[in-house]
Amino acid sequence: MNDCCTPDRRSAEFHTTFGQALTHQRAGRHAEAIALYTRLLAVPPGYAPAWNNLGSALRASGRIAAAVACYKRALEIDPDCSATGNLGNALKDVGRIDEALVAHRLAVAASPDDAATRHNHGIALKQAGDLEAALAEFEEALRLSPDAPRPAWDRALMLLQQGRFAEGWPAYECRFRLKDSPPRPHPSPRWTGESFEGRTLLVHPEQGFGDCIFASRFLPLVKQRGGTVVVECQSALRRLFSRLEGVDRLVAPGETVAADLHSPMMSLPGIVDASPDTSPPPRLHVPAEARERFGTLIAPYRGRFTVGIVWSGSVSFKDNRNRSTSLGRFLRLAETPGVQLFSLQKGPPRTEIAEFGGAGTLIVDLGGIVGDFADTAAIVEQLDLVIMTDSAVAHLAGSLGKPIWNVLNLAPYWLYRMEGADTPWYPTMRLFRQRRFGDWDGVFAEVELALAQAVAAKHAGRWPPSATNPNES
Repeated sequence: MNDCCTPDRRSAEFHTTFGQALTHQRAGRHAEAIALYTRLLAVPPGYAPAWNNLGSALRASGRIAAAVACYKRALEIDPDCSATGNLGNALKDVGRIDEALVAHRLAVAASPDDAATRHNHGIALKQAGDLEAALAEFEEALRLSPDAPRPAWDRALMLLQQGRFAEGWPAYECRFRLKDSPPRPHPSPRWTGESFEGRTLLVHPEQGFGDCIFASRFLPLVKQRGGTVVVECQSALRRLFSRLEGVDRLVAPGETVAADLHSPMMSLPGIVDASPDTSPPPRLHVPAEARERFGTLIAPYRGRFTVGIVWSGSVSFKDNRNRSTSLGRFLRLAETPGVQLFSLQKGPPRTEIAEFGGAGTLIVDLGGIVGDFADTAAIVEQLDLVIMTDSAVAHLAGSLGKPIWNVLNLAPYWLYRMEGADTPWYPTMRLFRQRRFGDWDGVFAEVELALAQAVAAKHAGRWPPSATNPNES
């Protein structure tokens, strides 16, 4: 966000109020800022800086469409004000990616040596699927501002997405320079891959549940290098991780551990020089008690093709609106003859089920009885297929070796690259990709056709497909 503070020949009271609004905005008190900017703009003629800042406050409050209009009003009053880049950011947020790119190109032309402007352009290019151009902008932003953490982080993700792991894993460590993921303080030194024979290594979680599930496959390689491996584990993953190979002990967050060394979970891939060609396969198992509890849950539907669905990841994840969609699109899959849908959705999006008629029949809601990932694993184990937008359950199903169809936005998580219908990280996963930004309809048209083929394959005794070819049906 660029604030406008251009001097203007107005009353002292006007500028005092503007200053108060700006103070609120910079402190994150967006409601107060919006109220003051609105009061200032109620009296014409318009003041471009106030329109620009009002747009930024509205965007920070999630009212993106209104922010776009405010930025455009600022530029209407003063085409040379700094709202162009902000407009590009807001247009990107509402999915108007072509317009966003035009705005960002204009902003770069006006301020080619501004690191934030180049970085924002790179983010829009990434969202549009142009990774090479995005990487070039991130690197230019870093040249202009070498210590800026955000361009460094986005550059690292681009390198991983392009499969440049030798560069990408070291670059990935820059995540600890971000304000929202500072390094965890620990009295022992960070482990860098050396032998730790006779010593204890504490591996602790970070980022999302999906990242922890993904990285757990590397623990056997870690164990080969030393002594005792202790893994700190969130309660939602504890039972699922109870039989992890390479782990001597699980501990709860905050539990005291006498460790000689420590490592963040997502630093393990870099330490072991992970790549799809050299990494071990996923190694998760369903705990016996979870299997006993849910073992007959799907039994009444055995005559149908049973499909678990998840349409949203964590709503607190910054990019969730781009990777997720609505339940309505998944409901169309219930029209496929022979199919029975089961919702595995957790969190606020689960309330969407009640909005549709036939809840409990067309869609059996299991999200409310699931306590942790072990429960989810026991359910997934019984299903014919899981279809979902990308989130932790995709990593879970893939790690269990179950058929999983992952529907992806145009610029997905680095693990899934930018093209292809499969990923070497999860052999039983099939990928369905947007061809244009925001085009979920095209993705689900492909899914519907493939689902009908999968139902026919089950009737013919050809389901599930082989792990070596998850696209067959």
